Amino acid sequence: MTHDIRLAVTTDVPRVKAVTDTAYHHYIERIGLVPAPMEADHAADVAAGRVFVAGDPVAGLVVVRTEADHLYLDSIAVHPDAQGTGLGRRLLAFVESRARALGLPEVRLLTNAMMWENQKLYERYGYEVTERRQDGPYDRIHYRKILNSPPRG
Repeated sequence: MTHDIRLAVTTDVPRVKAVTDTAYHHYIERIGLVPAPMEADHAADVAAGRVFVAGDPVAGLVVVRTEADHLYLDSIAVHPDAQGTGLGRRLLAFVESRARALGLPEVRLLTNAMMWENQKLYERYGYEVTERRQDGPYDRIHYRKILNSPPRG
């Protein structure tokens, strides 16, 4: 199964919302709140060029924000039907290569402290914890990954 990663367009918005909601819904009971990505303005994020999608129909996506000194991974979501296919890993690699292409030295992200699976995943791929902070009702763990320059030649 191939999933080319491309910039999302307006017609992707319903599927972006559906994949995000499906990917994060099971966390509601665990954390006692609706995860922030489920409440995002997906149409605004797509219109701003912050959403990249994979699959037809969309099976996975990332929402990124370009900051002055890093690329911020706001959300990553893979539809449960596509989990275990390597799509999440490919999306994470895409974010890192996009940061490099933009000349940014690191990727930053956060996850809820109750989302243990995400913590293990990020640490496995070289992300380091920078802080744990209470943001309103959310208990969040912040991560960063310093990117090495791609190998030459």
